Amino acid sequence: MKRPQEVKRYAKMFLNTVGIDAVPKALDELMAVDELMQRSRGFRGLLENPLFTAEERTKILKEVSGGLKLSATTVRFIHYLSEQIMAHTLPDVIRIVTALYLEKKKRAKATVVTPVDTNRKYDNTLRVSLKKLTGRDVDIEYVVDPSLLGGLLVKVGSTMYDSSIKGQLRLLKDDLIKR
Repeated sequence: MKRPQEVKRYAKMFLNTVGIDAVPKALDELMAVDELMQRSRGFRGLLENPLFTAEERTKILKEVSGGLKLSATTVRFIHYLSEQIMAHTLPDVIRIVTALYLEKKKRAKATVVTPVDTNRKYDNTLRVSLKKLTGRDVDIEYVVDPSLLGGLLVKVGSTMYDSSIKGQLRLLKDDLIKR
């Protein structure tokens, strides 16, 4: 991430502008704009190229906002980022706004990796266990990775809990090499 302090400042500004209760909808809007930037080189160029005038940006953003059903606050924010030649930081802004929102709501996001689809069979048990570990309510995202062989891998923030067979075999190998 380039200029992390500046990006964090933009994220905080956006969070304070939309208000904590409107953040989920506003994040969806930002993600829609980011997706459009990824798909359309022309739109991305408009937002990132300083040669376009403010009027040109406003005109295009007005058209795009109608199609994506963006709020006026989101449009103003995207326009502001574009004027600052910082539209390329939108994915980082989204990530930071999400983290700040979860922090304010006393929530955490967990990624659970399993070797097979569990059909959310152990969702409540896992949620309760993670709440005990983190002290926060946890939103769980599931990912399937057959290379784990068995068990599961849980990532909450920057902390990783590895109870997979693959992880246990790696620990056993490391222990045998040390001897």
